[in-house]
Amino acid sequence: MDLNGWYFCLRHHEVEHGLGCKAAERMGPYPDQATAERALEISKERNEAADAQRRKWDDDDD
Repeated sequence: MDLNGWYFCLRHHEVEHGLGCKAAERMGPYPDQATAERALEISKERNEAADAQRRKWDDDDD
């Protein structure tokens, strides 16, 4: 684990730098605090992109 990275704690909904909550409760590491603050938004964007890609994949099978 990158002990100097920035993380978003899913338990406390706060950004942590370095050591913090258990890894299973955190997202990251992120390169900086601002990016870690956007962790949930980034995750949502990635999920939406993956869903769109899956729909396209499924449509190509028809």
